[in-house]
Parts: sequence; structure tokens; C-alpha cells
Amino acid sequence: MQQECPSIADLMLLMTSRLEETARTLDQVNAGRLLEEILSAKRIYLAGAGRSGLVARAFAQRLMHLGFESYVIGETITPAFGPEDVLVAFSGSGETRSVVDACETAREIGGKICLVTSTADSRIGRMADCVVEIGNNRLKDADIPHDFEIRQLTGQYRSVSGSFAPLGTLFETVALVFSDAIVSALMEVRHCTAEDLRSRLANVQ
Repeated sequence: MQQECPSIADLMLLMTSRLEETARTLDQVNAGRLLEEILSAKRIYLAGAGRSGLVARAFAQRLMHLGFESYVIGETITPAFGPEDVLVAFSGSGETRSVVDACETAREIGGKICLVTSTADSRIGRMADCVVEIGNNRLKDADIPHDFEIRQLTGQYRSVSGSFAPLGTLFETVALVFSDAIVSALMEVRHCTAEDLRSRLANVQ
């Protein structure tokens, strides 16, 4: 007998309610600090692994559309990081090894580090100048391997939720919405219009 399919619309509404819950509990001071760090930086570098890395790349693209000099860590055309730059890391766990390494290097160089995470008390969180916590989880550090690839293979991943939308899905979804909200705020601050963004869209593809 075929199993009844759960309501996709209901699941979408549940995700929406979690997004709203996160927005209502967001620390506005820390979110504003992230905005200030981006506005004062010479260049903005983005870092993340897996799906969080895709969110970081999307944010880097939007920052470029706004006229910022933005780069993704690990790309072949990414220039050297400097003390006047800021590194914005997206990591639900705050422990992903490749992102931790990038942040440690940025710290040694003397630049600023901003973290978007669901785990403020983490390796990256403890070295960051600014931490924006979107959601919160109660898993202990010992429960999750520090290596991103191991977490993916074993199905263990820090998330805003447990069984609902597993493998970090809610963190990544909230992170994408949060980053787009930052973009909207930057548009207001810099008095940018949609036409300004459109003029910087890729025209050779």
C-alpha cells in the first residue's frame, strides 16, 4: 500500500514559522555590527562549506551587485586578505575545519571576522569580532565531529532544528534569508536602487 505523502504546503508553512521565530529573536545589535563591519571594510571575503558555502557565494554575488569588492575564499581569482578586510563566515556548527582554518589565517593577518551561525559558543565564535546567531541548537560539542565531510557522511549536522528539515537545512535557509535582509539594509544605507544592481549583473555568460 502506498504511503500517504505529507503535505508539502504544511511543511513550507512550518519552515516559514521557524523563519519568523528566528527573525523575532534575532539580536539586532549583533546584526547591526555585521552591517557596520561590511560598510567599513576595504574588501569583504566570504567563507563556508557545503550548502553553507553556497549561501556564502550567493551573498558575495549580491555584495558585488551592490558595488562592494567581495570575494569567495578558495576561488582562483581571490586576492590576498589584508588587515583592512573582513571575513564573513557561514557555519552552522562554527567548527567546520576548512572555515576554521580560513578564520585563523584572517585573524593572524589582522583582519576582522564575522560569523553567521547557530552555535555562537564554537571555535570560530570565540575568535570572531562579530557573531550573529540565527537559531540555536542544544547538541554538545562531543556529539558532532569537527570535520565537515564526516558530519555529512554520518548524517550528523548542527541545525536550527532536530528531526524537522535535517542536515542543517533550516540553518542554511535562514542564513540565505538573513543575508538577503542584510543586502536590503545595505541598499537602504547606500541609497541603491534595483537599477543600480541590474547594471552590475553578468552580461557575458
